[in-house]
Amino acid sequence: MSISKFKESADYIQSRTNVKPSIGIILGTGLGGLVKEINIIDEIDYKDIPHFPVSTVKGHSGKLIFGELGGKKVVAMQGRFHFYEGYTMKEVTFPVRVMKFLEIERLFVSNASGGVNPDFEIGEIMIIDDHIDLFPAHPLNGKNIDELGPRFPDMMHTYDANMIALAKEIAAENDIKVSTGTYAGLTGPTLETPAEYKYIRAIGSDAVGMSTVPEVIVARHMGIPCFAVSIVTDLGVPGVIQETTHEDVIAVANRQEPKMTIIMRELISRV
Repeated sequence: MSISKFKESADYIQSRTNVKPSIGIILGTGLGGLVKEINIIDEIDYKDIPHFPVSTVKGHSGKLIFGELGGKKVVAMQGRFHFYEGYTMKEVTFPVRVMKFLEIERLFVSNASGGVNPDFEIGEIMIIDDHIDLFPAHPLNGKNIDELGPRFPDMMHTYDANMIALAKEIAAENDIKVSTGTYAGLTGPTLETPAEYKYIRAIGSDAVGMSTVPEVIVARHMGIPCFAVSIVTDLGVPGVIQETTHEDVIAVANRQEPKMTIIMRELISRV
């Protein structure tokens, strides 16, 4: 993926809106309700943006939303891209590269996940403080573009500690129960087997999903601070595992989304 494509996409977007976003937002499955909180100024369909992929998953609308949230100018992806859709990692993370050329200063990410921590319950809101990359491909494979970031970016502080601390304060102020934990990123689209859930827990994860990790890696490669939150929509804990459908995931995410929205909105307003 050449740097010229990122610039062409960004140039097109800038020709369609006068909004200069400082915050980038990626909304996960069933979590698009945050858009309702945005004072929307412009919307651009993914299909109209040069080189942009198009979302194929139910619950992902496929638009870039430009506007104001919490007193900040924002660009929000209403719908993201996944490796399991057949996209390469370069394509999955393409919008994050473009956001950098739109000059965002921070990235906020949400997702729905399966919980493997036995202390979790369905609907748990987990602020991600670390991740384990179990994808079979890496978004930084191939020739490094030095203009974007270093060949060997350090991932010691992948998720911004100050934003995590502030998000926990906001949750307490609003009587919202939150946890912090490690998120494991897997390909999907199958949900995990009971043995896979046990493995994921054994290697140190609290939740597992099919997104977020590639996007955050690319953001950190470019020096963008990241905050991510996951809503646990089903449990992969021995003794309580149940068959789960995509509709089940969306239903739980929709139920907890207003709480996540409060945290994200207030955090954006305070950073």
